[in-house]
Amino acid sequence: MQSFLEESLLVLNQKYGSLNELVFILPSQRAGSFLKNIIAKQSSKAAFLPEIHSIEKFVQQLSTLNPIDNTTSIFKLYEVYLSITEESLQEDFQTFNGWAQTIIQDFNEIDRFLIPSQELFNYLSLIKDNDHWYLSDSKTALVENYLRFWKQLPKLYSAFTTQLLSENLGYQGLQYKIAAQNIVDYASTSSKTHSFIGFNALNAAEQHIIAALEKEDRLELVWDIDLAFMSDTVHDASHFIRHYQQEWAFLKDKPLQFSNYYSQKKAFNIIGTPKKIGQAKAIGQLLCDIPKDRLSSTAIVLGDESLLLPVLNAIPSHIDDINITMGLPLRTIPLASFFELLFKIQLQGSKEIYYKLILEILNHPSIQNNLGEEKMLISEAINKQNIVSISKNDLLALVPIPDNTFLELVFSKEQKPSSFLKNTLQIIECIKSKLKENDAVLREYLYAFNTVFNELMLLVSTQNFVSTIELLHQVYKDALSTKTLDFIGKKHDGLQIMGVLETRVLDFETVIIASVNEGVFPSGKSNNSYIPYDVKRDYKLPTYKEKDAVYTYHFYHMLQRANDIHIIYNTEPGDLNSGEKSRFITQLEVESKNFPNHTYTHQIFVPEVPKINIGLRHIKKTPQVIAQLQYRASKGFSPSALTTYMRNPIDFYNRYVLGVGEIEEVEETVAYNTLGTVVHDTLWKLYEPYKGELLNAEIIAVMKSLSNERITQEFTKTYSKSSLDKGKNLLIFEVAKRYVHNFLELELSRINAGEEIHILELEADKRVKIEIESLDFPIYLRGQVDRYEVANGIKRVIDYKTGNVAQNDVVVKDWELITSDYKKFSKPFQILQYAYMMHLETPFTEPIEAGIVSFKNLKSGFLPFKFEKDTAITSETFSAFEIQLKALIKEICDPTIPFIEKEIPEPFLK
Repeated sequence: MQSFLEESLLVLNQKYGSLNELVFILPSQRAGSFLKNIIAKQSSKAAFLPEIHSIEKFVQQLSTLNPIDNTTSIFKLYEVYLSITEESLQEDFQTFNGWAQTIIQDFNEIDRFLIPSQELFNYLSLIKDNDHWYLSDSKTALVENYLRFWKQLPKLYSAFTTQLLSENLGYQGLQYKIAAQNIVDYASTSSKTHSFIGFNALNAAEQHIIAALEKEDRLELVWDIDLAFMSDTVHDASHFIRHYQQEWAFLKDKPLQFSNYYSQKKAFNIIGTPKKIGQAKAIGQLLCDIPKDRLSSTAIVLGDESLLLPVLNAIPSHIDDINITMGLPLRTIPLASFFELLFKIQLQGSKEIYYKLILEILNHPSIQNNLGEEKMLISEAINKQNIVSISKNDLLALVPIPDNTFLELVFSKEQKPSSFLKNTLQIIECIKSKLKENDAVLREYLYAFNTVFNELMLLVSTQNFVSTIELLHQVYKDALSTKTLDFIGKKHDGLQIMGVLETRVLDFETVIIASVNEGVFPSGKSNNSYIPYDVKRDYKLPTYKEKDAVYTYHFYHMLQRANDIHIIYNTEPGDLNSGEKSRFITQLEVESKNFPNHTYTHQIFVPEVPKINIGLRHIKKTPQVIAQLQYRASKGFSPSALTTYMRNPIDFYNRYVLGVGEIEEVEETVAYNTLGTVVHDTLWKLYEPYKGELLNAEIIAVMKSLSNERITQEFTKTYSKSSLDKGKNLLIFEVAKRYVHNFLELELSRINAGEEIHILELEADKRVKIEIESLDFPIYLRGQVDRYEVANGIKRVIDYKTGNVAQNDVVVKDWELITSDYKKFSKPFQILQYAYMMHLETPFTEPIEAGIVSFKNLKSGFLPFKFEKDTAITSETFSAFEIQLKALIKEICDPTIPFIEKEIPEPFLK
């Protein structure tokens, strides 16, 4: 296939003999780069390249104005706005910034299309005056401000452009306007012919430039359009060129040259797939089927440029040479999230910093070289002390750090934008100083962000408009949205990945076009402008109709010389850009009858997801595991350890063999087990002075008077020193007080009913040895008994539960089931083990009781263990329980029985 650029050079060489007599003007810098490469390949000897410019560069040279970016334009526009607006009517910069972006875009359009600005703005002002929405003769303040805005626009435009010209600066539209004014002098003095190659939609300034060059016989126009589109008088792909052919006098007698490739043999493969990742996977699959020698003539065109990173990750490993013509948006790279976290610190209302924000920063991959063991120490301190928010000074005081300069900068809360920017630039320097030799990518990221923050620093230091961090954040996001990081690679070799605009005048044999959906490609009727549609139409400014024609040209241009075309669209309707395929796909299907050489296939692509069969785990008991079990046995098996094995042996293995405990995390809201600990410890401290005494009403009254203070102390010790005076924590704090109060009321009612209560032990730690004949190493049981009392002469072992427990939950009817069904029998197993441990320590000579007091079911009082209907625990009860207990421990310690995972249908609640 001969590309359009190659054909154009052949024609021009034949006509002019030497390309050095020409100045080449192309739609993009990328096209100019390809043109240089083709000229170099075609040249048989050393020679100077002809002048080659992108249209933007050529216009900039004609205008002699230096370009300014969008952020600088906003600042300069605000400066002018203040100078022409009465002080009492001036808006602050934040409000101004909300509408200034759109105004500058409108100024751009007005200048690029050489519209008389004064006339247009006066026309708009009259329209708005006639259309304002009041019925009475008197105008409201809102209406007055609205009309004043439109009347001020001519003055604002004039003052703004005058100010920029005095500084030799210009936004793109102003450059076009001045270039159009300068072109007559330029054309009359230039000795070279200017060849405009591959243009389609020209603004008025470009048309004026072309006309001036043609008048001096210094113009050569080479159109990149196919006969199939030009012969169709309603096809949008040829909309603009047909218009120029009809309107431009010098073209009426000059036949245009068209290619005739589109009607040739082509294979269209239309693929629907869900989401961005599905599209990326589909592209990766297509690339696997393309021979390596054809990759250099293959292009991936991304209708949605946010697909770039997923596509890069989906490219097969055998493809080495890749050239990416689009830039990587800075807002999408990992380092951007770090600077966003810095802004979040500043934007937090309180002086203290939220713990999750601290942990996010400490764990951010971009700064790991700057952190040592202080990262772990700070994280551990936050978790152990349950710190929800903390000031910078208290944070740095958590651990001794010899040099905390970096963290001091990161966690500083600044009130002035200039101070924050200065800190941020220092942070960048700190990160840069710790980079390793292989951190080239991060170095590039840092350089790009350093440039952004330096630009902001310059603007903030020269203007006083940005007075708050909130406003600086808004300006930063606006600036970041336009910044990209360019890739470096072999521009003309290998697989090409590009955006839609980069495809202008370039041709490829295989084209893969992604995100061909309505609202993406084409973009739809979005119109970010203050100029109404009918006014745009009257003044021949581009509307959404012209925008659609531009998209149509770009789409069909990609197909002109391609042989294999893959068009991918998102099928998923849940996205913001919904799963409606583009009208271009429908148009291709409708037109198919006119092109018999075209073949079409349609398919729905579903990314292959490997099926992972995860069976229940079996872990053999190696000598090391047995050694650990023996160590655990010497320390003592607690009821919670044994019931954990009953629930799932793998959980027992993880926690009690490997020693993998639960992850310690900050409790923003008091956890359920924390509430239980607080209630347990409060009752322990209240009852401890009266251990061994006979409880009476006076003792209960004293405990009541101390209960709230004791609960507060226990919350401070167990949960956090933070306040419990608001939100869910306040409610949980009140629940804890209510639990303790209700329990003491229950005790009082027992006493008033004539019950004699002696507290024998509280929170008693027990560790007793149990003899198991088949095991030749010592076995111990251990546990903490919440309460051991005598009530009317009957000894009771009591376990407190803050959850809801009913009498049926502590009933056993079959001893063989007590170790097999965790859900039903874990509670009776626990209380029986506590009672059994006390029996081993000092054998009971009389029947006792063991049971639970449920704080959510206090009305039921003491809930005794029952075997069938009998609440008395005798030596026969202990003997029956002992058989099951020993069998369970034997199974745990048996080297021939592996730990076998159980399926757990419901979440495990402790």
